[in-house]
Amino acid sequence: MARLAFLGLGVMGGPMARHLAAKGHQVTVYNRTTSKAEAWVAAHGGKLGQTPAEAAQGADVVLACVGNDDDLRAVCIGDGGAFSAMPPGTLFIDHTTVSAQVTRDLASIAAGQGIGFVDAPVSGGQAGAENGVLSIMCGGTQADYDRAEPIMAAYARICRRLGDNGAGQLAKMMNQICIAGLMQGLSEALAFGEKAGLDGEAVVVVISQGAAGSWQMVNRHKTMLKGDFDFGFAVDWMRKDLGICLQTANQIGASLPVTALVDQFYKDVQNMGGGRNDTSSLIRRLR
Repeated sequence: MARLAFLGLGVMGGPMARHLAAKGHQVTVYNRTTSKAEAWVAAHGGKLGQTPAEAAQGADVVLACVGNDDDLRAVCIGDGGAFSAMPPGTLFIDHTTVSAQVTRDLASIAAGQGIGFVDAPVSGGQAGAENGVLSIMCGGTQADYDRAEPIMAAYARICRRLGDNGAGQLAKMMNQICIAGLMQGLSEALAFGEKAGLDGEAVVVVISQGAAGSWQMVNRHKTMLKGDFDFGFAVDWMRKDLGICLQTANQIGASLPVTALVDQFYKDVQNMGGGRNDTSSLIRRLR
């Protein structure tokens, strides 16, 4: 069993850290809102670090799942950042969805200190984190990935190395591009069915077994029909992710016309006050 630090205890990080503790690892946690970390320790044991560096002190592996590029920089190299307490030979695993550039920058800094770095963004949402069945896309050296994989197995359904540092983040961009189009298509179909007077739930039972089927269709159609949009991954975070996708596409010369359009549709949902709704709330703007 390893000595671990986990930085960030949101709807994804909290359950992931819980799975690690349940496997018998020694887990020290840090969260920007200290009360959340205190509640986690009270529920699951382990220790509390007041700063990322304090949490990382003595850890073999440090894991993070925070909000964005700036948050990741702060917990890694800001005041009291984890890297300052990590000696050569330790490993940093980042589950945050961030830009490939910040990943490569931080991986380079880590390498200069003899610290391994694996970018490992996840897909599967809050339910995937709670149930320990996340899909994890990884970038880093083979040696670092081989050290990280047994740790991540605590909450992974599938985990793959896809290349060097940054590859995991680029793969997560592909994931979000797919979800944007799928969610818009599902929203349009359900809204169309309502206008046509069909029983949307009955139709989905049929079409979900054919070529139109998707995870979003199976797991979100009922709540979308009911207008219930409180299921974890928020529109605000999706727009952050799609912004990364669009910026990267511009840099590499890729075309993302549908993604750009759906990003603006999510902006409409934000303007309707739905920034904290989950991503299936796209249907709101069609009603």
